[in-house]
Amino acid sequence: MREPRGGITNIIGKGTYITGKIKVEGSIRIDGVIKGNAEITDSIIIGKSGTVHGDIHTKDALIGGKIEGNIFATGKLEFQSGSKLKGDMKCKQLTIEEGVIFDGSCEMSEKASLQKEFVAESLIKPLHGARSDSSERKGRGEPSEKDSKVTK
Repeated sequence: MREPRGGITNIIGKGTYITGKIKVEGSIRIDGVIKGNAEITDSIIIGKSGTVHGDIHTKDALIGGKIEGNIFATGKLEFQSGSKLKGDMKCKQLTIEEGVIFDGSCEMSEKASLQKEFVAESLIKPLHGARSDSSERKGRGEPSEKDSKVTK
């Protein structure tokens, strides 16, 4: 991955814990822990000791640590050996070294503008294991949607 245009403008050091959404105009290196979503206009670098629990929106990313959430990049995602992603990714370009652990789905597109459509689509997908068709319940003695009543 190229060096960010203005260099690394922000650093979250090892031993630092941040809770909440972060917005960065420029680039950031994370060697600590962030619990919350991150919006970065240029590049994010997650070092070997870095962890993000939340969704990341960025231009480019170099991942050496852990992400528990989704990552969306309008440019390139690069995962270094030993890094872990538990979530979905969407990007234009992707590099994954040997030894990366990835549990999720990947979507690559030439059109970076599809980023927001992907997020909206992921929010309306049924939950894992949820029944979305009432016909599946019929014949099992389970009530259908029209049999259910909501009381206040």
